[in-house]
Amino acid sequence: MASQITKNGLSSISRQVVKKVLAVETPEGDGALVRRSIGSMKLRNLTPFLMLDHFHVSKGAGFPDHPHRGQATVTYMLEGSSRHEDSAGHAGTIKTGGVQWMCAGRGIIHAEMPVHDPGHPDPRGLQLWVDLPKQHKMVEPTYQELDPDQIPTAYPEGENGPVKVKVISGKSHGVESPVRPLGGCWYFHVIFDKKGSAIFQDIPKGWTSFIYTLKGSIAVGDNSVPHEAFYTLVLSADEDETGVKITSGDDNTEFVLISGEPLDQPVVQYGPFVLTSRQEVQDTLIDYQLGKNGFEKAHTWKSKIGGL
Repeated sequence: MASQITKNGLSSISRQVVKKVLAVETPEGDGALVRRSIGSMKLRNLTPFLMLDHFHVSKGAGFPDHPHRGQATVTYMLEGSSRHEDSAGHAGTIKTGGVQWMCAGRGIIHAEMPVHDPGHPDPRGLQLWVDLPKQHKMVEPTYQELDPDQIPTAYPEGENGPVKVKVISGKSHGVESPVRPLGGCWYFHVIFDKKGSAIFQDIPKGWTSFIYTLKGSIAVGDNSVPHEAFYTLVLSADEDETGVKITSGDDNTEFVLISGEPLDQPVVQYGPFVLTSRQEVQDTLIDYQLGKNGFEKAHTWKSKIGGL
């Protein structure tokens, strides 16, 4: 196993890659291309994570009004921008480098529509679905949005060093995000300028963790095997592992590292509804049909952007 001595003199032991899944680009809907790893047949269950989509939305495509219950959706824009609007009164634009963290809770309807401006790139980004603990499934919806300049950045080797970590949630190298998700979830966008750069990122003991590679290549732990772009790397979670060591195999390497507290509960999913039993799903369908218990606006609210 990989280890290094930290500045405080304690031994740090790295997690290792235990599963590797290529996210193949496939069409979804009209004009959208999606690389799905978590939530695909090759990686169905990775508690608390339900789905990871690396999306590219071309002109004419989008995701008009649709409901959610029982999970949080995290949308992080890598290029371009996307408008959003929901039945709880939130509306705005997620810009390049910005994030939207929406806890659907007991019920919400929202629209996500790409912005296509001449001279600007098509919207590309990541959408992560995070399961909610059973006791939080029916909370009131909450919403957090950070513009790019509101996401703090950690510089493990100093501001002029070859590594920076955008701290979307959680803590990295003394920097903490203002995002406060229900249930533990850390989310980092790591950028290496130079080949051979390395970091050790602490991760809470026992949490489920994975890396999704965006550009270049990386090695994990003491293993020198390179992992190239568009792979999801599931990490081990042994009791003595305190974090993960990651080394860049190329200049201009980027990836996200995401970790969450596993949930000891069933997952029963019906499209955008994620509950813990078939009965709860049936109750949700009735609630949505009758417009109650969180879906009071299901048949009266319409977004302004969904029909554009």
